[in-house]
Amino acid sequence: MNTILKTISFKNLSNWSVAHLLANDFDYNKEFPLVRIGDFLTRNKTRIEIEDKTIYKRVTIRLYNKGVKLRNTEIGKNIGTKKQFLIKKGHFLLSKIDARNGAFGIATDEINGAIITADFFAYDIDETKIDPLFLVLITTTDQFQKFAQSASSGTTGRQRIDETKFLDVKIPLPNIERQKKILDFYKKRKKTATTLEKNIVQEEENIQRMIKEQLLIKEVELSKLQLLSFINFKKLNSWSVRDLKESKTIQSDQFNVFSLNDRIELSELVARGKSPKYDKTSSKIILNQKCIRWNKIEIQHAKKVNTEWYSRIDSKHFTKEGDILINSTGEGTIGRASYVYKSFENLLFDSHILLLRVNKNKVNPIFLTHYINSNLGQNQIEDIKSAMATKQTELGINNLKRIQFVIPPLEIQNKIADKLELLNSNISISKEKIINSKKTAKSEFVKEIFNEIN
Repeated sequence: MNTILKTISFKNLSNWSVAHLLANDFDYNKEFPLVRIGDFLTRNKTRIEIEDKTIYKRVTIRLYNKGVKLRNTEIGKNIGTKKQFLIKKGHFLLSKIDARNGAFGIATDEINGAIITADFFAYDIDETKIDPLFLVLITTTDQFQKFAQSASSGTTGRQRIDETKFLDVKIPLPNIERQKKILDFYKKRKKTATTLEKNIVQEEENIQRMIKEQLLIKEVELSKLQLLSFINFKKLNSWSVRDLKESKTIQSDQFNVFSLNDRIELSELVARGKSPKYDKTSSKIILNQKCIRWNKIEIQHAKKVNTEWYSRIDSKHFTKEGDILINSTGEGTIGRASYVYKSFENLLFDSHILLLRVNKNKVNPIFLTHYINSNLGQNQIEDIKSAMATKQTELGINNLKRIQFVIPPLEIQNKIADKLELLNSNISISKEKIINSKKTAKSEFVKEIFNEIN
């Protein structure tokens, strides 16, 4: 690969383009013949005329080999492009624009009978030549992505795949029997990850159950209260009858239920982060929403900010050990909380993040972090979101102070926190094993086909 002069067999040429030749100059297991993609994929053009009164399924092909999924359903009268194509389970789909970024996958049951526009291609797979799972795996490799990129042309950001070039690309392809042996080995490697994933689901359910059981909690729907009921004004998320009916209130058979509004002495500080002034050349950083994961901080997502601006920020906007950082905005991330361990002290956080500094004489911050991230905390945040008038929802300081917490004596909080940390540690270890198991399975597959590791 590093020699100055390279020779390529004439029979393996599919295109005289220099870019195409360079992208398709790769090492591979010489036991396997090079086979044109077009020899096992055949374009399917089942046309359909969109009817106004019919409801249709539409798909999205996710980038970076994340597969195909249902985007939405829509009635025909709201669909502008009336001439589309019908797909079925088992089709190989790719995006003309984003194939170079790994936008391809196999149609699942979920999208059987869905429609696609001319911006997507659908192919029948000749399963006598290639196993669909083998095709899925080979499309996730860096090598296959290079093939897709070499078959794309146009201006940056709008490059479309040239179907003829793509179908003419040759890939190493063992016979179907050898494919199945390779897949069997791959599945055994993946089985470990699948087992661990099931264990994680069970452990996460154990966490939810333990919190409820330890705190003797029950969630009561406001609509199930007596005919005449009184609700604390501070507990209301909105005046809507619908929201009152669907909202829940937290009760405990043994411990008191408080919000930060009820007991202001529970917290020392509730603050919003700062709107940053970025500077890619700076050594100073600021945490953003991506950094705030469930119960932990991932600092690698932080961004660099201007040094002079950074130096003027008040000290209350920097983290201390024991703080809780909570995402205030973001679809799918609002309300997600992280505990600040000592290694993450003295960090700045942006305006999409709230800081909660509790009174440690009354509240264990690890306990409260898990509580916020539990179904008990997240259900209340969902109630708050549904009561908001705009789609751009924000938790905000005032709403955070209204969330109900069951606060047992500190000794009990500490015991619960210790148990939760142990369970969470086990989950983290399992997740790391899953990542390593999947990497190993993928690397061994790539090495088998391409004589190299992805």
